[in-house]
Amino acid sequence: MIRILIADDQHLVRGALAALLNLEEDIEVVAQCADGDEVAAALDAHRADIALLDVQMPRQDGLSTAAELKDSHPEVKVLILTTFDRPGYFRQAFEAGAHGFLVKDSPPAELIAAIRRVYCGDKVVDPQRAMLSVESRSNPLTGREREILALAASGAPVSQIASTVHLSVGTVRNHLSNAIGKTSTANRIEAARYAREMGWI
Repeated sequence: MIRILIADDQHLVRGALAALLNLEEDIEVVAQCADGDEVAAALDAHRADIALLDVQMPRQDGLSTAAELKDSHPEVKVLILTTFDRPGYFRQAFEAGAHGFLVKDSPPAELIAAIRRVYCGDKVVDPQRAMLSVESRSNPLTGREREILALAASGAPVSQIASTVHLSVGTVRNHLSNAIGKTSTANRIEAARYAREMGWI
């Protein structure tokens, strides 16, 4: 029996996935979580072979959760599910130790086959998405721009960012302005979000 944990902040999606998977004779959903920060405790309480993790969750996203599980529960294999098929997500998922990556509009049979393959130790990699990841734009941000944009992603004020990186407020503003221009976005929060989706920060 393949024991599954599902983490997805959308109750209907989570319930539908559980209902679908429980129809299979060799698959059992043993735990459901509404956010990534609930996963480690759920795995302590319920032994699972595979964690199906949504990328975007409100408190702790699936990519951060996958990286955490690599240390806290290395025996659990991770299969990332996402609505947003972004090259950066694909790269970050495997860097975080995921064993597979699927979009939520994949046919049910593809998801079930992926679960069985991951359980057997295979990596599930869609060749088309892998190629898109390789062909996606190279990172145009400088090291300092990446550092400052990563801090800006949390919503920290410019003065706090400047203090953290030991630069003047004006210099930080210049770096943020450059990053906004390179990402063709309207503000630093959008720039940080776009850069994260592309795998640049």
